[in-house]
Amino acid sequence: MSITVIYGSDGGGTKAVASRIAAKLKGQAVDIRKAKPADFENCDLLVLGSPTYGLGELQCDWEDHIGKLDEVNLEGKAVALFGTGDQMTYPDSFVDAIGILYDRVVEKGARVVGFTDTEGYDFTGSVAVRDGRFVGLALDEDNQSSQTERRITAWTNQLTQ
Repeated sequence: MSITVIYGSDGGGTKAVASRIAAKLKGQAVDIRKAKPADFENCDLLVLGSPTYGLGELQCDWEDHIGKLDEVNLEGKAVALFGTGDQMTYPDSFVDAIGILYDRVVEKGARVVGFTDTEGYDFTGSVAVRDGRFVGLALDEDNQSSQTERRITAWTNQLTQ
């Protein structure tokens, strides 16, 4: 199974998580700024990751390159999402960025995989929650970093079953 992890990251936190996920999945990690159409299309599983900025916005590199999603064929493609956020400082918009990415890839015909439970988090709202579950892996490196490795392992195992 070929896997590509495409991420946006300013401070390096989401890049580090993307690298960990890519290593566990035996895939490659690609910065959204450098991603080509083939990176999105020529894989069995596409993983997209973004931190949430401000009050629920995409990270700036994703914002600048979101049009790349419009240029690729995602019809029927398995897509998994992960996001980093701060549920204490931004409890009303925790990991909203993956909710934004979810809407875009579903609109392109992708089949989103890797939904996760909201149990164990302390937030009040998120556009990344659908039918009571996160649309992907939610990580809070600021307040729950001790949970990150366990959550990544459980999620990547789910994706490869």
